[in-house]
Amino acid sequence: QVQLVESGGRLVQAGESLTLSCAASGLSFSTYAVGWFRRASGQEREFVAAVSRSGSRYYSDSVRGRFTISRDNAKNTMILQMDSLKSEDAAVYYCAAQIVLDDTEAGQNTRDYDFWGQGTQVTVSS
Repeated sequence: QVQLVESGGRLVQAGESLTLSCAASGLSFSTYAVGWFRRASGQEREFVAAVSRSGSRYYSDSVRGRFTISRDNAKNTMILQMDSLKSEDAAVYYCAAQIVLDDTEAGQNTRDYDFWGQGTQVTVSS
């Protein structure tokens, strides 16, 4: 059974940093592309960042330059380092895993992903 478990969400002030983690089990983690999505209150889930099997990284325009995604295949984990947080970054953050055929592929749409975590809440006070 595939499980993705996010952690690290909490209340922070604008301008601060926060690190989110995603622990994966029940899958051959290194063979999947993995990514982060978020859903703010009243809005649809949106792409944040993704990393391919080969380590290629992709970011949404709204977080590029402030967020960094990484993966540790030996530990079956994925990290989202979030710096210079803004009030608009407040959301529930979800990690997801995608079955891919290409080493550089990592989807940027929710429909691309096959497995999802339950989410972790990030609140940013201004």
